[in-house]
Amino acid sequence: MMDGAEKRRSEVKLTVPFYDLDPLHMVWHGNYLKYFDVARTELFISSGLDLYDYFKKTNYLFPITKTSTKHIVSLGYRDEFACKATCVEAQYKIVIDFKIRLVRNNLICAKGRSEQVAVKYPEKEIMFEIPQDIRKALGF
Repeated sequence: MMDGAEKRRSEVKLTVPFYDLDPLHMVWHGNYLKYFDVARTELFISSGLDLYDYFKKTNYLFPITKTSTKHIVSLGYRDEFACKATCVEAQYKIVIDFKIRLVRNNLICAKGRSEQVAVKYPEKEIMFEIPQDIRKALGF
């Protein structure tokens, strides 16, 4: 397994649009999962993985089976923020940690985690190990 200095990471910078706000003019809590997904996608792409193409070639899906979010400071309209995704496990499931921070002062606004498993389609059979080529691309 990799040490902390070698973990696959990716960071995206985004700006909060008006339509992501709730009636209290803060980012609606469900949108943080969307921001995590943007960073997760960039992590996979920067690792040379396109999970849609991988599915077309292998019939393996990688559904998200668990998410968690710790909300610390609310994002507001036009806040510029960075969302970092770090792959921390890829043996039996893919585990990615997320951190959202404001660009202007590095204040941490939210932290999260997602877990994904490998599923063989159309059987919908959960595989008990992430395929070797995916593990290798993610550095495990």
